[in-house]
Amino acid sequence: VQLQASGGGVVQAGGSLRLSCVGSGDTFSDYVMGWFRQAPGREREFVSTISRGGMRKDRADSVKGRFTISRDNAKNTVYLQMNTLKPEDTAVYYCAARRNTLSGDNLVYDYWGQGTLVTVSS
Repeated sequence: VQLQASGGGVVQAGGSLRLSCVGSGDTFSDYVMGWFRQAPGREREFVSTISRGGMRKDRADSVKGRFTISRDNAKNTVYLQMNTLKPEDTAVYYCAARRNTLSGDNLVYDYWGQGTLVTVSS
């Protein structure tokens, strides 16, 4: 599956953004989807993941209560709604796909989008 992420930009602290990731080339609903992020000089870290049907989700503690993952399989799209953004959320955000169970381990994801930059100013 090919993944294309979009929706990044520059936002002030406390603001919101919604990221989108569109899949193509395979049956989107066959894949568990994840969002990860990588800040300059730091390792890639888990943000959130959602099951194939959208019923099960998991999030990193750092984004609980602020970020929400969702998906629309009819549109081959997974979303990340980000509210109450903080400067420490500044990073390149990547969507990723795998066929099996939910996971926060980026090493087990097989397919990756190109990333979209989110910059949160203080």
